[in-house]
Amino acid sequence: MRPARRSLPVLLASLGVLLLPGCVQLGTLSTELVACKEGDDGMPSNGVVLMAQSVPSASWVPCLEGMPLGWHFSDMDVDRGSARFWLDSDRDGTHAIEVRLTESCDTEGATEIPSDRPEMRRLERVTQVSPQYVGRRYYLFEGGCITVLFTLFGENRGEPLAVATQGLGAVPRDELRALVHEKSGGRLYLDPPATRDGGR
Repeated sequence: MRPARRSLPVLLASLGVLLLPGCVQLGTLSTELVACKEGDDGMPSNGVVLMAQSVPSASWVPCLEGMPLGWHFSDMDVDRGSARFWLDSDRDGTHAIEVRLTESCDTEGATEIPSDRPEMRRLERVTQVSPQYVGRRYYLFEGGCITVLFTLFGENRGEPLAVATQGLGAVPRDELRALVHEKSGGRLYLDPPATRDGGR
């Protein structure tokens, strides 16, 4: 199992694995792996940088502001073109919520509702109400989509979804790019130079 904390140079040197085919399984780690801010310098955590690398078009990258009581980070899966992590619940079980980042998503059958994030459109679709409450919430933005998939139990199903997603945040790619460059003393980049200069 890889440690949840790694220095920035070590982290970015390891990002080359995302250029290889297949998945990067990061295993069961702490919430810190996908924290919006980690440590005194406020740098987003390693997993957030990995997700940004996996979907280079995405102008926003999902992260966790914190977890309510009874919820905890489960594990993470990063691949070329997509990234996702799961949240477990003491009441709703393993992988009760999945947070997925992709370049686009299929929102057929979803209904647009007022967004709780001004920078993003929000749509929702419920596919099952009994015996489980199953559905998806989509956040659409430039170059990407964050999908929140939920499978919940119990009579008051809306409450755990609302409580769990209160901890879900998003980091602007521009901010993340600037932080990576700054914290490395200008030596490292979030996006490879070939991406930034058109492949030269």
